[in-house]
Parts: sequence; structure tokens; C-alpha cells
Amino acid sequence: MPSGAPSARPAGGGPLVGVLALQGDVREHARALEAVGARAVPVRRPSELRAVDALVLPGGESTTIDKLARRFELHDLLRERIAEGMPAYGSCAGLIMLADRLVDAIPGQQTFGGLDVLVRRNAFGRQVESFEEDLDVDGVEGGPVRAAFIRAPWVEQVGEGVEVLARTRTAAAADRVVAVRSGHLLATSFHPEITGDHRVHALFVRMIEAAAR
Repeated sequence: MPSGAPSARPAGGGPLVGVLALQGDVREHARALEAVGARAVPVRRPSELRAVDALVLPGGESTTIDKLARRFELHDLLRERIAEGMPAYGSCAGLIMLADRLVDAIPGQQTFGGLDVLVRRNAFGRQVESFEEDLDVDGVEGGPVRAAFIRAPWVEQVGEGVEVLARTRTAAAADRVVAVRSGHLLATSFHPEITGDHRVHALFVRMIEAAAR
């Protein structure tokens, strides 16, 4: 896919959405975005980040994403663009990276910030404790969303202005906050990109279009 200057943008009328391509389900997010009318490009360089209208932060390992973002000279620019109002959506580790505060950060770990929330990393347990369940997500019409949780975080506290969109139902960890929105920022503990349900991405694209207006 093309990257860099805005003149290299792919044809089409939808917003140009970058997918942070340091780790995680980059292709899956790109396919979901394109399925709902956006144009998706990978972002690995500052020039690519400057060119996009919005950004998706995929899952992965938050400490690794933090280190790689600094190595690729994306960290400070990403914080700046989010603070300036660039729409961003974070899934799983992406939620961690958008959080202002972490319960159990390792020494020196940094986030991009922007969401006034307190997040616990790996809150639902290890990889073998991954699970799926159907969730009602505010802003998503058409019935419950199938949500896949893989070493997922949850939100322990939300600040003023942060809207809770979904909570878990599972008996082992019921009523945990797993989807939030604050202005131009959206985040989920789960991975909508791997279930084939593109409605969360559609919600994000609507947010981008609203921000552009």
C-alpha cells in the first residue's frame, strides 16, 4: 500500500486511516476498515503518521509497542497528534497505549495517552484463558458484538467525559469495562478485527467523519 505524502493516497472518498504497523493484527484491521468504506495504510514512519486522518492501534504487547514506537521515532509525534484531536482507535494493547494511567506498568513503560482511564494490563489472565462472548456495545446497532479477549486488559476507572460503551457478562469477570469512548478516541479490550464483525470499525469511521465536519 502507498505511504508517505498525501498525494500518494489511494483512490476513493473515504478517510485515510493508518494502522500502526509495529505489531499485531495490522492486515486484519486494514481489511475491516476497507470493508466499511475507509482507505487503510500501514504506519511505520513519522511521514506516514503525518499523512493520515486517523489511526488504529492494534493489539500485541504494550511494552514492545512502546519500545518500537520510540525506536521508530513515532512516540512523541503520536502523542502530539492525539492531543491535537486526531481520531484514534485502540484494541487490546491499543487500549493500554491510549490510557493515561496503568495499574501495573513495568518500570519506564510509557503510553501515548489521551484517554482519562486507569487500565490493568493482562487483566483477564494468560493466553490459555482467552475467551469470546457477545456484548452489547453502545453506538453499535444490529444486536450484540462477538468479542474475542486474548490476554486482554480492562478499564478499572474512567474519568470525567469518558463514556462506557460495553461491560463483560462472563461469570468469571462480570461487569468489567471493556469498551470506552472519549471525544475522538475509541478503545476496546477485545479484538473485533478477528471475528468478521466490522461494526466497531464502522463506528470508528463515523467518528472520523464527524471529526472532519
